[in-house]
Amino acid sequence: MTDVLFIQYPKCTTCRNAKKYLESKGVSLKERHIVDNPPTKEELRAWIEKSGLDVRKWFNTSGQKYRGLGLKDKLKEMDEEAILELLASDGMLVKRPIIVSGERVTVGFKPEEVDKVLAE
Repeated sequence: MTDVLFIQYPKCTTCRNAKKYLESKGVSLKERHIVDNPPTKEELRAWIEKSGLDVRKWFNTSGQKYRGLGLKDKLKEMDEEAILELLASDGMLVKRPIIVSGERVTVGFKPEEVDKVLAE
């Protein structure tokens, strides 16, 4: 199995739980800090497509930035390009962790979804 790209915010409890889960399965992680090295618009576009999720599902809706910017209502009016720009502008807006293995991607941490991503 190739290295799994694990994009996270180290202080995030969900990320720590996901990391423990992946390590317990013997997965080799290539870690990336979501704030110091946020995903680019192009990376997000590719990963969102591979994940099969709506672009709006990629927001960290419980984050202070999301609430502070009032995005819950604003997102309804925005097109996908504008949403991608916004997500790429600040790693704290992006739901985490992002787990990328080859052509499979998941965001957030649900063990059953992570297992699907890991299944080669």
